[in-house]
Amino acid sequence: MSTGLLTAALTLIPAAAFAHTSVGDAHGFATGFAHPLGGRALWLVPAAFVLAMAIGAALGLAGVPLPFVEFAIAASVVVLGGIVAFACRAPIAIAMAVVALFAIFHGHAHGTEMAVNAGSGAYAAGFMLATALLHVAGIVLGYALGRVEGRAAYRLAGSAVALAGLVILSTII
Repeated sequence: MSTGLLTAALTLIPAAAFAHTSVGDAHGFATGFAHPLGGRALWLVPAAFVLAMAIGAALGLAGVPLPFVEFAIAASVVVLGGIVAFACRAPIAIAMAVVALFAIFHGHAHGTEMAVNAGSGAYAAGFMLATALLHVAGIVLGYALGRVEGRAAYRLAGSAVALAGLVILSTII
């Protein structure tokens, strides 16, 4: 499971490039302050992942069956790594939807592991916080990687993640 979460963090690497959109006029304090923090996708996509993961966890905790959970988690590693490797760009809403779809499966796996007692809330808060921190780590790594190695490094990292996903898939099938 931690491989999937690490993959989710690594897929955010290309989002660092959204800081330079070359669209519209850049002016004012707020625009200047937000500029080095990246575009909306840099925060909306990870937020969609964490929110959808919480929904998936609630489904799992409630005992709602979801087919092919492990397969979908492994497939998410391949797909999201491939998106980075091939430098695919999509509107933010589509990126959020793709990430959220996969996150439901990740969350469902966590939810089915939760004990149905007073500690399940703390468990959920723990894995959600850890996931958010992995996303932050991915963003920081992306910025560092982009400054040192450039866009080719993003593509290479995405390829490595997709390859890891194929290895994971091979153990499931």
